[in-house]
Amino acid sequence: MPHNHFMNDNKLRKNAIIFFMAAFLILSCSKTDNQKTSSNIGAADSPLTETPADAQRAQDLPDLAEAIARFSREMVDTHPDSEAFVEDFLRWFFGEAGIPDRIAVNVATSILESPAFFMEFFMLLNQDPYTYYLVDKQHSLPEGYEPGDLVPITAGTYRVSRNDLTLRRIAAQALQEMAAAASGEGIVFEIGSAYRSAAYQVQVYDREVRTYGKEIADRQSAQPGKSQHQLGLVVDFAPIDDAFAKTPASQWLRSNASRFGWSLSYPEGFEDVTGYRHESWHYRFVGKDLAAFIDTYFEGIQQYALQFIQAWQDQPEN
Repeated sequence: MPHNHFMNDNKLRKNAIIFFMAAFLILSCSKTDNQKTSSNIGAADSPLTETPADAQRAQDLPDLAEAIARFSREMVDTHPDSEAFVEDFLRWFFGEAGIPDRIAVNVATSILESPAFFMEFFMLLNQDPYTYYLVDKQHSLPEGYEPGDLVPITAGTYRVSRNDLTLRRIAAQALQEMAAAASGEGIVFEIGSAYRSAAYQVQVYDREVRTYGKEIADRQSAQPGKSQHQLGLVVDFAPIDDAFAKTPASQWLRSNASRFGWSLSYPEGFEDVTGYRHESWHYRFVGKDLAAFIDTYFEGIQQYALQFIQAWQDQPEN
């Protein structure tokens, strides 16, 4: 549950945070313009070269916090509580969203240097909300949720393991586009699983428990209501096992899937973050813009980006 006054206050406080973020963007643009002007003045005398500092632009957390604190002190005349607002935002950013330090520093530094992050972020919030809906062991789908625009997916540029597979229309179209591109490079996908109803997910989970026991089942199968498959935006590429990771299709997806709006949900080495072991075959359609956002700011880790969005939305509106 939210525990500081930033997270517990009302819509006015959330709007104030947006105001301060806008101020960051304005200052960032001004800073960038000034740097360009300074660079142009000295360009004739000394060519621009990349220094080691350029590769280490993300400062450690205390330095970043101090930079934001300095900015907030400059805003005191505008709003008497500005420093508290910004410091609470920083705590929320690193805490409530569950973002590790290395990514948090990179994102926060990006916010300070350029308006791009928040421009992209607020645009993402206008797309289909279920493309960024967080579904994991702690966050369930709305009770009784069923997509209203499911369409059959049939063999063509890709193969299907069963004839009853369906996806939401936007995901089916994106899958077709991606499969066509892969086919042009000699890669033919086989789809082993797609949308699952709550009732079918009960069967899948119970079968896993009977076969492997609950401890192992919970590492590789979601309980009903907590499965991404119920979104109608997920495909499991066949074979649905660890052998898939070594296939040409898997290699192609790792390099290209995000260009078509698809994101690997359960990457290797992130079980403590996602709650599930590595599933090289499990891809979720999030849309091209969100997929690029995940790659650019969250090191390609879907879970971190969705946690960030969820934490923002969890701020109370009244």
